Amino acid sequence: MTSRFDEVDYFNSYDLVPDPHPYFEHLRSQGPVTKLPVYNVVAVTGYQEGVEVYWNHDNFSSIVTAKGPFPPLPFTPDPEDISAQLEAHRPTMPYGSMLVAMDRPQHTRMRKLMMGLLTQKRLRENEGFMHQLAERLIDKFVEAGRVEVIGDYSHPFATLAIADLLGLPEEAHEQILPLVGGLPGRLGGDDDMSSNPLAQVGMLFYGYIQDRRANPRDDVMSILANVTYPEGDLPDLETITGLAGLLFGAGQDTTVRLIAAMLKTLGENPELQERVRNDRELIPNFIEETLRLDGPTKAVFRLARRRAKVGDVEVPPGGLVMLAQAAMNRDPRKFENPNVFDVERENARENLSFGSGIHVCPGAPLARVEAKLALNKLLDRVRDIRIDETVHGPADARRYDYEPNYTQRALRSINLTFSKA
Repeated sequence: MTSRFDEVDYFNSYDLVPDPHPYFEHLRSQGPVTKLPVYNVVAVTGYQEGVEVYWNHDNFSSIVTAKGPFPPLPFTPDPEDISAQLEAHRPTMPYGSMLVAMDRPQHTRMRKLMMGLLTQKRLRENEGFMHQLAERLIDKFVEAGRVEVIGDYSHPFATLAIADLLGLPEEAHEQILPLVGGLPGRLGGDDDMSSNPLAQVGMLFYGYIQDRRANPRDDVMSILANVTYPEGDLPDLETITGLAGLLFGAGQDTTVRLIAAMLKTLGENPELQERVRNDRELIPNFIEETLRLDGPTKAVFRLARRRAKVGDVEVPPGGLVMLAQAAMNRDPRKFENPNVFDVERENARENLSFGSGIHVCPGAPLARVEAKLALNKLLDRVRDIRIDETVHGPADARRYDYEPNYTQRALRSINLTFSKA
């Protein structure tokens, strides 16, 4: 009998948004690499096959990482090698000139500008601010016995933590809180980028970076403003502003969704919640299992530069590869009992939620530090965290609202009840 998934258009199916995993399991049943029925996309659900594509930077370009098949390529692919065509058309392709979509050697040169910014030392220096921030936010809702996690905790926490880390002065914090950009990969088409709030974030950074370049101080923003290429020359202000915006987005968005997913997991699992509460040494692995089973990214994309093989499937020049991270994180060849949340799983940190290769998420270390601190602080202050059934329904009929997106898995809200500790 034909599966209901055989003809599904993954990129336009709202039915797959609440729970994409049965669909990914269907793809896996056909093999670790399989062709989709739409847009000539090859989907990878196998862990090892995906890692090989991540690291094969010679044969696969990241230029389409955020958008996949939309819009279609603005050229007819050369039958042998499209590398020259990609570079010629890069400025016109969505996100094509951003670091996340760059290829070597340009990516290597740009990434080196960030080497001194998100260091372990700098993260430790930022922790004092994060401790105080978490306490202030919890103070606002702890007496109420309920909270909408994203609006009242994870979003302001992640946003202000990365703002502080990047050196935005406190007078800018209130300005930056409401500025949240749309996620690429929206079903039905992305929002008009001309009104994207992240453009306002960029303008805010531009002004401060311009000032710190002219009048450097002993702060992170001055380091960012005056960082140089390996050759010693200063990048233009637009380049540095773009990097600041990228770091802001990477450090903010990922953490917002990770904290929301963690608290949803604890709210659904009282026994696990008490276990983690009583043994805080489990929190790092708890974070990794949350990333593995409910991570913020469902899929990213690569474009074949020349004829290449992914698993046993041949991909022509210009062919699109979908790296289904959410599926690779549940590959039974890599993770035993892959659909089970095992807080003591030994290889949990090998999940691919932050990617792999040269494009591994630059905000990953910060997201892990923030998630650990935010969870510890909340467990200190409240007990008996539960899913608010007045909003999300009873345990046998939960209702969660996710962004309609084919690349990202993003809860729109998560409401909890609790008792004060």
